[in-house]
Amino acid sequence: MTETAAWTHDPVRVGLVGAGPWARAMHARMLAAGPETRLTAVWARRAEAARETAAPYGARAAASFGELLDHCEAVAFAVPPSVQAELAPLAAKAGKALLLEKPLALDLAAAERLVDAVDEVGVVSQLVLTKRYHPQTRRFIEEARKLSVTGARSCYLHGAFLGGEFATSWRLEHGALYDLGPHLLDLLDAAVGPVVDLRATGDSRRWIELTCEHENGAVSQASLSGSVARERSLTRVELFGPGPELVYDTAGIDHDECWPVLRREFADAVRAGRSSELDAHRGLRLQRLLARAA
Repeated sequence: MTETAAWTHDPVRVGLVGAGPWARAMHARMLAAGPETRLTAVWARRAEAARETAAPYGARAAASFGELLDHCEAVAFAVPPSVQAELAPLAAKAGKALLLEKPLALDLAAAERLVDAVDEVGVVSQLVLTKRYHPQTRRFIEEARKLSVTGARSCYLHGAFLGGEFATSWRLEHGALYDLGPHLLDLLDAAVGPVVDLRATGDSRRWIELTCEHENGAVSQASLSGSVARERSLTRVELFGPGPELVYDTAGIDHDECWPVLRREFADAVRAGRSSELDAHRGLRLQRLLARAA
């Protein structure tokens, strides 16, 4: 990875909403690692879970969402999309920068209300589109944008919906389209060109196929499932055209390389008062694609 300049600002004080498996495994650990950020508070609807998540990092277990807002300047969300859509606008109206999960919400109207709140106050926002913060992903997108792409095929497959702590109710209900779709649609939109239309076939809770038409005339396919037996998830994008094919595969990616980049870029954005391209508006674009597919 490219060396980055030493952090010379005060760490951004971040409050975490949520205390589930993703909050514990990624958000809390990443935000507490610093030096760009400091985990100051955790709030969840289960008080005991909030205490267990906050304790290893010396963070406050907030008794309410309002108390969390009193002890941070930015808020990270690791909760179901419907809860994020309810609480993120309140955090924005309180002047807090937002670190948002995908999808923004479970319906387009709620996502639009969230983005309207961000725009009304002008707070910084950033999406946790994990793969986008890995150097290999960024090299792939940079190379892809130099190519003339005729067509593409892609997939994101895993077995988390079959059981375990990530087989949560919202994922089981809404399936791979809303859980995995934002990642793959974001990659296709960025690497091939803006998606202007798409259609879906299949069952999002089992296997769903997306056919995307891009602004440049290219056509891409995306296969999504969280209900297939695999030891490791598979994310793969293949681009085809007049020249050699270009392939992106996460099999060799160490996702721990994403977190320092995500943390640094979020903190940079907060201190500069300016969001990156991976902001709430990017989330709203993906939400509109999801709504069309749904």
